[in-house]
Amino acid sequence: MPLVIELTEYASSTNVIRLLQEELQRIISTLASKDDEIQNFIETLNHTLKNVQVNTAKVLLDLDEEFGALQTTLDEIKDRMTSKIKQEQACKSQELQNQLTICTNALESSEELLEYANRTLSIEDTETFTKAAKQIKDRVTMAPAFRLSLKRKISDNMTHLMVDFSQEKQMLRSMKFLPGLKFESKYMNFRVRACNKAVAGDYSEPITLETKGFNFNFDATTSHQNLKVEDFSVEWDSSGGKGQENKVKGKENKGRGQVSLVKRNMRSGTPSPKRTSLSCRPGSGRSNRDRFSGESYTVLGDAMIESGQHYWEVKSQKDCKSYSIGVSYKNLGKFDQLGKTITSWCIHINNWLQASFAAKHNNKAKAMDMQVPDKIGIYCDYDGGQISFYNADTKQLLHTFKTKFTQPIIPAFMVWCGGLSLYTGLQVPSIIKSFQKGDHELSGSANSLIALAH
Repeated sequence: MPLVIELTEYASSTNVIRLLQEELQRIISTLASKDDEIQNFIETLNHTLKNVQVNTAKVLLDLDEEFGALQTTLDEIKDRMTSKIKQEQACKSQELQNQLTICTNALESSEELLEYANRTLSIEDTETFTKAAKQIKDRVTMAPAFRLSLKRKISDNMTHLMVDFSQEKQMLRSMKFLPGLKFESKYMNFRVRACNKAVAGDYSEPITLETKGFNFNFDATTSHQNLKVEDFSVEWDSSGGKGQENKVKGKENKGRGQVSLVKRNMRSGTPSPKRTSLSCRPGSGRSNRDRFSGESYTVLGDAMIESGQHYWEVKSQKDCKSYSIGVSYKNLGKFDQLGKTITSWCIHINNWLQASFAAKHNNKAKAMDMQVPDKIGIYCDYDGGQISFYNADTKQLLHTFKTKFTQPIIPAFMVWCGGLSLYTGLQVPSIIKSFQKGDHELSGSANSLIALAH
């Protein structure tokens, strides 16, 4: 009997040890698994830390580039204004120096004559005195001092160049940092939430979406030689625009790294006997060898439209005698005028002799009985085949061309005796979008009624 008891106790001890070993093994496995998880997490943290360092460097580089671009723009504006001030200084200094030289020479001649007259007073011989006095009288009559205008031709007042960045400074100070955004782009913030008839959920986190505007400049490489072209302004220059040649060449050289060979027809779709392709800047459709000429005082934009809806504005100088605003295909001939070809659409304003305000296309004009606005907005719906012109301030519709574009189109401008200012990168105004939506709905309703009638 004692032997049986001892064996039973031994068996119980063995089971306990085995159970403890199994429990310990599970603990070891769990601990080892946790160690692996921690090790993996440590590696993830280290990798994330490295990425943070790399991405920080990239973001800082991007930030430097953005602010560098902003500083470059400011420097360019400053350089242009500084150049104008120095040019004015040089012109005024030269004019004043010329007048100063003339006055100095006249003064020297007058002093010499005065000295001779004083010596003549001491002559006692009557005949000699009379002869000398006659000479003095003749010399006085012809003396520069008596024919000289003592009025300054040039004042010391410099042309006032207004520089007011107060609004921009305020905007920059209030600017909030939003990751991923870029200068010269516009954005809209959205929040969404789910809702039904019974209840509405919470708003989501804000989402920022970029809204792209159509950015372009005047392309000086296409302009008539009597037009003086800057990026956003063009003026009539009766001297023939000689000062632009260096700028035009500089623009061409700048774009030479992106040169493409574009086959294009010349006037009225007929190939030129001299050449059938031109090397040109992307988007311009022309080259300096094919600038507008004759009485086509025209300049194109430097970007083409191939799709989408776009909007830009143009303001004319108050004394501008004649100008046209519109679009054309890139095959507009160098002697062609806007609105006189089947591939161009424009509105034309004439303030010379007999005033007129008309929409022109394919050499046909439609007079518009309304006041010419100070600033005109151009709305282009390429896919919908529509070009509309608006009063940019009141958004009153001036005229609409409807067609089907078969080629990319380019903003086009004509100006004579005056100037135009260009405003691009603008969003399509919401009121114009509403007009377009209303027109489409009315058009759809009309089509439905026609279908029902049939």
